[in-house]
Amino acid sequence: MPVRVAENSAPSQVSGTNSGNTSPPACTLLSVGQAFSGTQNVSSLQKEEAWRVNVRIQGCDLEHGYLCGTMEALNVPMADTPVVTFWEGEIVDTKNYTFYTGKWEASSEDDKRHWTKFPSFSPLLNQVEVDGGKSLDLSNYPYIFMRWFYQWLLLRS
Repeated sequence: MPVRVAENSAPSQVSGTNSGNTSPPACTLLSVGQAFSGTQNVSSLQKEEAWRVNVRIQGCDLEHGYLCGTMEALNVPMADTPVVTFWEGEIVDTKNYTFYTGKWEASSEDDKRHWTKFPSFSPLLNQVEVDGGKSLDLSNYPYIFMRWFYQWLLLRS
């Protein structure tokens, strides 16, 4: 999922070569304690469904492309209390992680199908098809792309 980096006042151009500095820009968006609200689309072929969610970052290591946190889903059907999950994530920085997952039986086609759902990925697609995006310099790109892995917990008071 991409997150827009609001601190950059003007969108940058995507460089075709990697300058060696591929860590995402330092920003307050990905710092411990930051909270976000939104929706999680959990639609299936049978029905459309979206849950209201609150996300909080609990840990972030930009140098190693890692972050983690909690997500609270508020209107989950058949749950009388919010469902809280812990997640760990990989930041796609082309140094630690690329747009290709490379594990969990995910093919490059699966990954491209996922990332192309996001308009912010479109300018990167050609280079990702060439080398997985390894030669892209995303350090000034106005979006940060992440892969999150959930561990479901149901917390009751």
